[in-house]
Amino acid sequence: MTVPLACGTSALRRQLMLATACTVLGGAAFAQAPAGDYPNKPIRMVVTFPPGGSADAVVRMLVPRLNEKLGQPVVVDNRPGAGGNVGLSLVAKTPADGYTLGLGAAGALTANVSLYPQMPFDPIKDFKPVGMVAATPFVIVGHPSIAARTQRELIALAKSQPGGLSIGHGGNGTAMHLSAALFAQMADVKLVEVPYRGSGPAALDTIAGQIPLALVDLPASLQQIRAGKLIAFAVTSAQRVPMLPDVPTVAEAGLPGYDSTGWFGVVAPAGTPAPIVARLNAEINAALGDEQIKASMRNLGAEPAPGSTEAFEAYIRSETKKWAKVIQAANIRLD
Repeated sequence: MTVPLACGTSALRRQLMLATACTVLGGAAFAQAPAGDYPNKPIRMVVTFPPGGSADAVVRMLVPRLNEKLGQPVVVDNRPGAGGNVGLSLVAKTPADGYTLGLGAAGALTANVSLYPQMPFDPIKDFKPVGMVAATPFVIVGHPSIAARTQRELIALAKSQPGGLSIGHGGNGTAMHLSAALFAQMADVKLVEVPYRGSGPAALDTIAGQIPLALVDLPASLQQIRAGKLIAFAVTSAQRVPMLPDVPTVAEAGLPGYDSTGWFGVVAPAGTPAPIVARLNAEINAALGDEQIKASMRNLGAEPAPGSTEAFEAYIRSETKKWAKVIQAANIRLD
């Protein structure tokens, strides 16, 4: 074994110890070396919902800015299914080099571990949070033909025909699913839950009259509410939203304590070099700070939520604990 001069010593034991140390340091430097010219090829952004939903719409707003700043194209790859598990499972199995990222929502990143008996990944161990992107309050909407115009009237209607009303949501295991279940539990009503592959399809079927109710995010429903094609009964967040100032919250409309907000953010496979994660976080935050992008997101019904990787990681952990309690209380399980 040849010991580098920088690590040399006259004692063999000292040589071995320092040679090992230099090897470790050299390996660490080599592992982080790709970050120096990152990125040098296209980046795939796996979106865990189909086109038309909030996650897809918002990430496509960011793509032009990210393309410009990163110097490489960010290619959106929609992989819906299993409450986000399909898309994030793909991300978890890819090399940790920063060239495959996932845009995951609250369901797959926090709730699914309590919903599914077996998971294809561990949301905490298999990913490195890059950054939060946006928060999206949900809204309970109905087809204009429904015989209710307020949340109280809706609850009374549901109680008069147990199991007679169906409510669509964005997919099993999503925050919309849990929000719908929590609403039914707190209102003491029986609703038939109909899962869709995202908010967009659920909103479209409600507009078409295929289902009477849906709990969806604002980006998929805001314009249709404004156009009178959907009735908005209540928003699920703790406060009213500026985009629908006349629509009450679920809590103030008769269910005190109800509070649920959707969100989504970018994650990378665990082990992605810290410099790459920092670069991505900085560019995403910069894009979210662009006034035109902020206005477009808010017009769609999403609130930009820039922040550090550390803050996002802490939030994921706290939300995981929160939803575990809700799921246990509601006795919700998915196969």
